[in-house]
Amino acid sequence: MIRKYLLWCSLAALSLACTGNENPSSAAGKTIATANNSESYPTTISEPFTLDYLMGKFDPAKHPDFMAIALPYANREGLYLRRDALEAFLQMYEAAKADGITLRIISAARNFASQKSIWEAKWTGARTLESGKSAAAAFPNPADRAREILKYSSMPGSSRHHWGTDIDLNNLNPRWFQEGEGKRIHDWLTAHGAEYGFCQPYSPKGTDRPNGYNEEQWHWSYMPIASQLTAMARKELRNELIQGFQGAETAAEIDIVGNYVLGINPNCQH
Repeated sequence: MIRKYLLWCSLAALSLACTGNENPSSAAGKTIATANNSESYPTTISEPFTLDYLMGKFDPAKHPDFMAIALPYANREGLYLRRDALEAFLQMYEAAKADGITLRIISAARNFASQKSIWEAKWTGARTLESGKSAAAAFPNPADRAREILKYSSMPGSSRHHWGTDIDLNNLNPRWFQEGEGKRIHDWLTAHGAEYGFCQPYSPKGTDRPNGYNEEQWHWSYMPIASQLTAMARKELRNELIQGFQGAETAAEIDIVGNYVLGINPNCQH
């Protein structure tokens, strides 16, 4: 209990002073228990989830359930995450640190406008793809171009990063996680991430995940909230709602919702 309180204070110190509250979890809002773990995970929901929230049409810096991530937990200033997800991450960070593993957030919440900037830079060729190619030059067919970008980048309105539940950790290069420090980090997360409510949504593609983005060893979701938003996307998000950026006309042909938003690791569905 003392260790949990100290961890909570490390989060609270980012936004307010610890007050000696003997029940720190209550300060983070209500808690829920998952079916596969007896531990309770923090959940803070000040406002009901809406379709605009699901699609990232808000400013995380102004949302009551978000807060800035302090250094050294992030590699730079200006990154935001839901308070509940950040509290859980801080607990995971300290546990990893005790095992000689350093976790660092390199990307967190990205709203619609931020994702649009990334997507359109790749769409137009202003930013090269991970392969080093210009999508505009190499893939003149719109659907082919979109699929190539979608190997690693989401269409605006369809990204889990809109939700404030998802983080990219340490490195964005798949090869980095195959050996050395990267492999140790991924092995630790695979073994212990679920203990803190985190799951890797983009697992290796195969029979249990045939569609969607390529594997992303760095991308982890805070499931107590993300599972609720995945369920909401399954019920309410439609391909025709994905619009407002270059290349959006391909969303229905590709089935962006069915193949990408919902094309995740089965272990991260609930």
